[in-house]
Amino acid sequence: MIDDIDERLNSRLGRIHARQRLGIEDGSLPRIFGKGINFFHPENWYSGHAVIRYLLKFSGFYWRGRRNALDIQIRYNDIHLPHLPSSFKGFKILHLSDLHVDMYPAATEALMKTIQQLEYDLCVITGDYRARTFGPIDEAMAGMRSLCTVLKNPVYAVLGNHDSIRMVPVLEDMGIKMLLNESIEISLNNDSIYIAGIDDAHYFRVDNIEKSAQGIVPESVSILLSHTPEIYRQAAYAGFDIFLCGHTHGGQICLPGGIPITLDARCPRYMGAGAWRYNSMNGYTSVGAGTSIVNVRLNCKPEVTLHQLHREE
Repeated sequence: MIDDIDERLNSRLGRIHARQRLGIEDGSLPRIFGKGINFFHPENWYSGHAVIRYLLKFSGFYWRGRRNALDIQIRYNDIHLPHLPSSFKGFKILHLSDLHVDMYPAATEALMKTIQQLEYDLCVITGDYRARTFGPIDEAMAGMRSLCTVLKNPVYAVLGNHDSIRMVPVLEDMGIKMLLNESIEISLNNDSIYIAGIDDAHYFRVDNIEKSAQGIVPESVSILLSHTPEIYRQAAYAGFDIFLCGHTHGGQICLPGGIPITLDARCPRYMGAGAWRYNSMNGYTSVGAGTSIVNVRLNCKPEVTLHQLHREE
């Protein structure tokens, strides 16, 4: 089975990209220190997860945090662009991120109920489908199959730092178009916009923005999907109009007022959650619909986001 997936990856991504990503995944166990953009990777410190859980239970915040993890919010974000084609006025993009569908099944069920009530033209997912950062993918892929029963096509997605490249053929068999240093043209009537996506830039560091932008017509509206906000400078200087990402969980466990204790990302703190802007690029960092490390959210409820495109007159 693995050999068949590896061969499909060679055909789908090209032998160099496939071998590079598979080699990084299979070469060593996930590291707590070193590798990736950040030096410290708390998601790989599995003994630490139990410590955090114990401290939350001892403090009395654990069960409230569990309830919060099921209270998925619907966020709305308007994006104004002066060169938006007229056919895309009012176009709605559903943005999902950091699902970790095998971490807390009740949260995945709550997510599905939330999505069913929404109207949108296109869905994007900015990575992290699995709870752990290594090991089997079967349980996570089963959760994604359930989620796909309520998603409306088309769906475009990228991988995150928790994800295996071996997920790609499985997700694409579900109808999710993965964008791994690639772009695609979205046409409506006689107008077009472009959506590009990069492979994980946070831990595996196999992103290639230049390659992802190939084929995008200059001056066209372009959207970049990235798991992490950490490559915001490169995206802006490459000329992308919209940058959609996740990874930070908004801190997940925050101080009152939504102040994150940590974001696990090397980026300005104002980019840790919600809408932001860098130069002329519109950015949005989703706090995610799932949880990582522990099934708890404090002062930072999970979300799905509806982005609506408007023409700036």
